[in-house]
Amino acid sequence: MSTTSPKEKPSFMKGMIQKTKVVLKWLMILIIVIGGIFIYMKYFYTYSEGYRAGLLQKFSSKGILFKTYEGEMILSSVSSNKDVALASEKFLFSMTNKSLVRQFDTLQGDMVIVHYIQKNGKIFWRGDSHYIVDSIRIKR
Repeated sequence: MSTTSPKEKPSFMKGMIQKTKVVLKWLMILIIVIGGIFIYMKYFYTYSEGYRAGLLQKFSSKGILFKTYEGEMILSSVSSNKDVALASEKFLFSMTNKSLVRQFDTLQGDMVIVHYIQKNGKIFWRGDSHYIVDSIRIKR
């Protein structure tokens, strides 16, 4: 003998379906919020910013669909008495400010100081590097 009537089973199932829908709705909202936070932290949050000084060795426009400006500096950690870098490393950067292009083009081969911001991730329309340079000045 069954103690439940046939009318109680469908209402029990309706309640379970409604609870499942509520849980899935909140789960989707949570996934969207966490995904948004991840995308912001990875691609738009400024991880660090600062200055780098060195020899501006290369500056060019690259890309097939999205043209970006890419540069390369030699950062010398030890130099000799004739301003020759003995120990050096390369600093690769991208530039998004198109109004500075002429200034970068004329300073190739000079010792410069650049201000950069570092992002955690690269976006193809912003350049090939995590480092984005937004200003430059000649090192004196």
